[in-house]
Amino acid sequence: MATQERETKRGLAFIRMLAEGGFSPDFLVIDFGTARSVLTDRRMELLETVRDEEVESVTDLAEMLGRDEAAVSRDLDLLCQNDMIEYERDGRRKIPKLKHDTVVVEPLL
Repeated sequence: MATQERETKRGLAFIRMLAEGGFSPDFLVIDFGTARSVLTDRRMELLETVRDEEVESVTDLAEMLGRDEAAVSRDLDLLCQNDMIEYERDGRRKIPKLKHDTVVVEPLL
């Protein structure tokens, strides 16, 4: 069996186990390499703040965290590209929101 096919079967089995284990059906499974490169401490702080606070805009989020707005925007865009964040529009404002209830890192084995 090809490596890609084994990984796909393993991933599907993992997703099935999560669903059977009571996780919300709205979860994202990412591989270890993606988690390692995307989920830095600063980006985790962004995700946690978006989850826990009433964020009104990218500017508002940057101010909450005491970070440069351009850097926060770049981090949010990367999280969006990796399906963790989505934006709601309110006029010109982009309001970051979590896209999934849960993000799970696929096990190595």
